[in-house]
Amino acid sequence: MREVDLNTIEQLWYVVYTKPKHEKTVEKNLSEQSFETFLPLIKKHKKWSDRKKWVTFPLFKSYVFVHSISSKIQEVLATKGIVKLVKFNKSPAIIKENEINNIKIMLNGNYDLQNTDYFQKGNKAQVIEGPLKGLKGEVYRIENNDRLLIRVDAIQHSISIQIERSYLKLL
Repeated sequence: MREVDLNTIEQLWYVVYTKPKHEKTVEKNLSEQSFETFLPLIKKHKKWSDRKKWVTFPLFKSYVFVHSISSKIQEVLATKGIVKLVKFNKSPAIIKENEINNIKIMLNGNYDLQNTDYFQKGNKAQVIEGPLKGLKGEVYRIENNDRLLIRVDAIQHSISIQIERSYLKLL
C-alpha cells in the first residue's frame, strides 16, 4: 500500500469496507455506477445437516476493491452497503496493480486458496482447528513453518509447537 494525493487524476485501486455479507451487493451497486471493481471469490464445499453444496464466498470478508480516481471517492462511499474507505496511516489504502493481478492469477489457477490472518512475531493467537483447538499462545516464528509459543508462567517454562497458519486465529 502507498500513500496517495487525493487530488490525483490517476486511477488507483482503493479498498472499501462493507457491511457484513454485503460484498456482492456492493460490487453490483458500484458496477451499476460504472466503477470498475474487483471482488475475489472462492468456492467452498459447505455441509449442512441435510445436504452438501458448493458455495461462493469472498476471499477477503467485507472488502471490495474499487478502481477509481480520487475525486470520485465520495461517490463511491455514498454507495449503499459501504461502511468506510480503508485507510493506512490516515491515508487511503492503495493496492498496487500487480497485487490485484497476482490475486487474479491465483484465482484463475484453481488453487485451494485460504485467507489467513496476517501474523507477526509476538501476536497472540488461538488454535481454531485440530486436536489443539482452543489453545492460546504467542506467535514465535513466522517462516515456512509457523511456531506457536505456549508459556507456563508459574514454572517459567515455554513450549513451542509447529502448526499450520490456517489453524490459527489472531486474538
